[in-house]
Amino acid sequence: MLVLSRHKEESVMIGDEIEVRVVDIRGDKVRLGINAPRSVNVHRREVYDAIRDENRAAAALSPGDVASVAPAPAGNSLPPARLAVLISGGGTTLKNLIDRIGAGTLPARIERVVCSRPDAAGIAHATAAGIGVHIVDRKAFDDVAGFSRAVFEKIGAGVDLVCLAGWLSLLEVPAGYAGRVMNIHPALLPSFGGRGMYGRRVHQAVLDSGCTVSGCTVHFVDEGYDTGPIILQRTCPVLDDDTPQTLAHRVFEEEKQAYPAAITLFQQRRLRLEGRRVIRLCSP
Repeated sequence: MLVLSRHKEESVMIGDEIEVRVVDIRGDKVRLGINAPRSVNVHRREVYDAIRDENRAAAALSPGDVASVAPAPAGNSLPPARLAVLISGGGTTLKNLIDRIGAGTLPARIERVVCSRPDAAGIAHATAAGIGVHIVDRKAFDDVAGFSRAVFEKIGAGVDLVCLAGWLSLLEVPAGYAGRVMNIHPALLPSFGGRGMYGRRVHQAVLDSGCTVSGCTVHFVDEGYDTGPIILQRTCPVLDDDTPQTLAHRVFEEEKQAYPAAITLFQQRRLRLEGRRVIRLCSP
């Protein structure tokens, strides 16, 4: 789908070579820029008409329909990202990734799951999907360094990206994995993050603060709790009658879209780290 909303500097790719970008917005007029190699013959009017028609079609979609649209653009010929998913609890994020991959909307393959608790309910999701599970019990280690070494030994070779999915233990990331470990947090970092800020505690803190907006953050993992460079964020409203449970449900609906989107950007080689900033490229 070639859907552009009304945000300056937003862009979409048509195939692998044609980039369409929102250059300027004045009132109800939107000016587009089209970038393509000289060898590619681009008819500007055809591009404008195609985007117009797709936006009209998108306007008729329900929220459930939007979730079924593949995040990868047409012409994505890169191999699926090979994932290791790390869990500590119920595995709802793992289940979402499994479902998206099964539906063909996430260009990835889960090679293995590593779990920090032998009794975690999320193990059942991996087993049902035929994914191998390795248990590295955090309680069996005296320090973060030894625990982290054991985790990355289980991750092993043949993995492009490590995805923390409800993982509750601090990790030391080996140098070879810099920019290859992601986490999703159920709030808009850098607010409401840090040690002990997970699950219900996060949403209660948001409500106690009086915030009117919450959401989720996908970020690269560094040596701290929720302190790595931010890849993308999605927002949702905080309602006057919200409880931690109702807010958690609304935020998770955003998480279900945000994590697959970030993984797809990685798979398309469209993420570049520049210090603390993550640059999202229009093309590799």
